[in-house]
Formats: sequence, C-alpha cells, structure tokens
Amino acid sequence: MVQENEKYIDRDLLQKFEFYNYGHALEILHDAFPLEWAELKICLQKLRLTLEDIRKAGGNESPIPKKFDDILYPLGWREIRISGDLTVKKFPRLTAQRRGRFANKPFETEIIEGYIDGHNIDFLKNRVAFDLEWNSKDQTFDRDLLAMRTYFDCGLIDVGVIVTRSESLNDIFRAETDSHGHPLMKKYGASTTWIGKLIYRLDSRRNGGCPILAVGIGKECVEGYDRLISN
Repeated sequence: MVQENEKYIDRDLLQKFEFYNYGHALEILHDAFPLEWAELKICLQKLRLTLEDIRKAGGNESPIPKKFDDILYPLGWREIRISGDLTVKKFPRLTAQRRGRFANKPFETEIIEGYIDGHNIDFLKNRVAFDLEWNSKDQTFDRDLLAMRTYFDCGLIDVGVIVTRSESLNDIFRAETDSHGHPLMKKYGASTTWIGKLIYRLDSRRNGGCPILAVGIGKECVEGYDRLISN
C-alpha cells in the first residue's frame, strides 16, 4: 500500500482512498502518462457519493458509474472492446540435410478466428486502462484482470487502474438500510467487488505482467459519512 507516498498521490486523495501498487503501476502513471494520471486524479477528487447513491441497486441502475462517465468521457476516455484472429504460418525447412534454414514463404496458413474476443475495458486513453467495479459479483475481477492482461500482452496498454470499494465503507453499510428497510450490508456482501477480493487476486498475479494500481473508495467519499456512522 502506498498511503504515504505523496510524491505521486495528492494528500487529499490519500485521505479518501486506499492505493495498492503492483508492478510499479504508480511510477509508470506518474512518469510516462502524466496527463492521463492527472485526469484520473481529477476524477477521484471530484467523486462525491450520497446515501441515496449507495442505496440504489447495482449494475446499470447504479448512478455511481455515471459519475465517472461524466468526467472521463469529455476528456477522451472511451469504453473499448477488442477482438482478434490468430494467423498461424507454417514455414518448411529448405532441405532435409540442413537444419535451421527455412523457406521465406509458408506452405500452409491457418486462421484461428476469435482467438481474442469479448475483452472490454470501461475506459481507455492512450495506453492507460481504467475499470470501475462498485458492486458486482467478485468473479468480475477475474474478467477485468484477464482483459487488462490481454491488452498488455497484445501491446495495447502499459498500465491498468481498477477502482472499487474499500472495506471502510462497511461502517456505513452496517449503519444504514436500503429503501425497503433492509440492511445495506446485505446488499454489499463479502462476495461482491471490494478491495479485499481484488488484492488477493493481484497477490497471486492474476494480472500476469500488466502493472495494476488498485484503488479503494473510502467512506470519506460519502457526504456526511461521520454523521451517518454516529447515528
């Protein structure tokens, strides 16, 4: 965790978010992609959640992903999906007597269609990928990490950022109920996307060689959080 590294992260962000640095992602963002990193920091700085935001259902009904869309889309970030076919060329050896020398043209070419398919990332700009997971099933992290790993292996990105909930938000979830009077903690359970479910996947290197900065949204991002917890 890089909570104290103010060289790369503004103090106000350190007070509201948790940051976990894998594969020198933070250094890459700061040194190689200063514009994109500055825009992501602006997006985090502007993030304000209300109790009504977190009471609403997840998925497409949640207003929280739209908060990121509203800031990042005007700055040129776009959701991207890639697909690709694999072309396999077989080059014969020139003669039976001499090893290691091959023809310039293949004798056979095979195309494996859909070799890469269905990998999408919430936001992409330049060579920086960004995903948000607010409240999905935690297996969604496997999909996200595979997508970023694939983009990285294909030479399309150099670094990825994943934002999700921090554990500190549980203080609010335990204290509040949804619009039907049910505890919010039941909605935001342990098997949904939160930073703990992401970290253990990163510790086991499910991101492959792709550098990842994991960011946890803290309770300090919720308006009146101290009042909500104290009630």
